[in-house]
Amino acid sequence: MKHAWYYTPLGWLLDAISRLPFGILYIISDLLYVIVYHIARYRRDVVSGNIRDSFPEKTEPERKQIIKEFYRHFTDYFVETIKLAHVSDSEMKRRMEFVGTDMIDRYFDEGRSLAMYFSHCGNWEWAPSITLWTRHKPSEQTVFAQVYRPLTNPWFDAYFLKLRSRFGSVSYDKRLVFRDLLRLKRDGKLSITGFMSDQKPSHNDTVHVVKFLNHPTAIITGTETIVRKLDLVAIYWDMEKVKRGHYRITARLITDNAAAMPQFEITDTYTRMLETTILRQPSIWLWSHRRWKNKVQYSDDNSHKPGNNE
Repeated sequence: MKHAWYYTPLGWLLDAISRLPFGILYIISDLLYVIVYHIARYRRDVVSGNIRDSFPEKTEPERKQIIKEFYRHFTDYFVETIKLAHVSDSEMKRRMEFVGTDMIDRYFDEGRSLAMYFSHCGNWEWAPSITLWTRHKPSEQTVFAQVYRPLTNPWFDAYFLKLRSRFGSVSYDKRLVFRDLLRLKRDGKLSITGFMSDQKPSHNDTVHVVKFLNHPTAIITGTETIVRKLDLVAIYWDMEKVKRGHYRITARLITDNAAAMPQFEITDTYTRMLETTILRQPSIWLWSHRRWKNKVQYSDDNSHKPGNNE
């Protein structure tokens, strides 16, 4: 790790960019698109392969259009995320709309904590602004949180943690999240926690294999396990891009009675909902990850470690 002072100029640059108005930021995004898509060709093979295999029924021109729209969205996501450092509450509320927060407040009123299943769709870094929409606000007794994987670079890890706390939420390390949520429950505190449940599993994750976007896909089951053990309400955040710089998340109930659901049904429901979201607007999902690099197969019990099938 380089000394912190090494990143000081970068910190100044990002801070300066975050103070620019959205109109200027999108001009920067347009320039970045040319660099990322046409010049650097950033992960073009990965993106093209993922989209080709996920949409075999589409024509080559249709897939190429999705690819171009993805890269335009990707560079928008980049500048929009930097903007988080200095965007006002009123501006954020105008650009990031939440539908169904009355359901969240109702469960809080009933003394229930919630798990929010979301994904790499739209601009997920804006999701913590839900605190601007709910009647319940972050407090000593009501915790708004998101689960994250620590970055290997401490400077960037601290940078993103600061951005994600912009609207009063906290971040829990995915390796310790069950312990943290259990402590909140024992202390009589309520919580709403966002789980990024479409990530590529690590070797230590237990997974459930489903058909997803035309692939046998390993889905991490850790969120479902936590939902069941802590009796959480499971809700899906359905993200859509309304227009450039404007998003909408609709809260959709998966279950408020996890014990009554068959094993993996919560995970299956989430996966079906996510696929519907992606099929509606395929260009706003993060196609640049090697999501299907490690091949998996269906097993008898359909639950296993991903390394077993590599």
